[in-house]
Amino acid sequence: MSRRFVMVLVAAAISFLGSCARKTPTLNLLVWEGYADPSFLRGFEEQYHCKVTASYMGSSDELVAKLRGGSAGNYDVISPSSDVATSIVAGGLTAPLDLSKFPSYNQLSPQLTSLPLVRMKGQVFGVPFIWGPNPILYDTTAFPQPPDSWNVFWDPKYHGKVSVWDELSTVYMAAQVLGFDKPDPTHLYNLSDAELDAVKKKLLELKPNIRKMWSTGGELTNLFQNHEVVLAMGWPLMTNQLRKLNFPIGETIPKENTTGWIDHLMVTAGSENKELAYKFLEYMIEAQTQKKVADITGYTPANPQAAQFMIPEQVKSLHLDDVDNYQRHIYFWQDVPRRAKYVEIWNEVKAAQ
Repeated sequence: MSRRFVMVLVAAAISFLGSCARKTPTLNLLVWEGYADPSFLRGFEEQYHCKVTASYMGSSDELVAKLRGGSAGNYDVISPSSDVATSIVAGGLTAPLDLSKFPSYNQLSPQLTSLPLVRMKGQVFGVPFIWGPNPILYDTTAFPQPPDSWNVFWDPKYHGKVSVWDELSTVYMAAQVLGFDKPDPTHLYNLSDAELDAVKKKLLELKPNIRKMWSTGGELTNLFQNHEVVLAMGWPLMTNQLRKLNFPIGETIPKENTTGWIDHLMVTAGSENKELAYKFLEYMIEAQTQKKVADITGYTPANPQAAQFMIPEQVKSLHLDDVDNYQRHIYFWQDVPRRAKYVEIWNEVKAAQ
């Protein structure tokens, strides 16, 4: 074998190994709809010369099932809501965070960072990202005035014209209608067997009015667009989407108030890209990124400094000018100690004819 040929082989091998070393790092997300939009992810990819891929979940229980089913190693960053964040931490599915790596953490709303949802044994396992309510969405052509009570869902006038989320928040809503949030709203998340039986009965009475239960935001948006429903429990994300489509959608929190969520960003315990994941979390809670996320989702940023990049109308619509008062109308999801029982009741409701 000639010396020249050997040198060519060595050069080729070095080139091949170099190309492997330069392989673009990839960050894998398992998040809610709207949390991986190119409008804000592209900036991170360009800044850190990486690729971000996203899978979406339709419910908190779907997220937990995937993580506990052995899929945790497939994802680097997740966005659990406040009703499962604590159990995910307790299950050892996420990594503790070094808060010194997040310069923007101190800008986050103290009402959110002070909650114990993602704290355990002196460590913090997540950063608040975005929050919002589960409001009533309604077709304004069918409702000249906003509906003022969840009870409207049971009105026979709307037979086959209602949609609810295929998720435990519908159980919480029915419990509100029955007054189980009085005097303590946190009781919604720790109902007795007798109270859950009453909730089941109430939801079975609702079924004739339900056209379809939705699992994704796109499903509910289509139900309204196709005039299949005029009333639903939804997210501000759908309100935002439908308004961009010039659909006559209204959004309101009724007199009973509503439940809501605080979504956190967490790094999975099995992530092999923790350094890049840390950079991603910091990027996502920076004020400018938070503004871009709010543009897409219609949700309220955890970083109130995002308001400086918004026009006054957006600040007002996101309630950043009146956070304390607005949050009084939202019972933020909490850990549900008897979650399996809640899921059992909900599945029985869905299965009933």
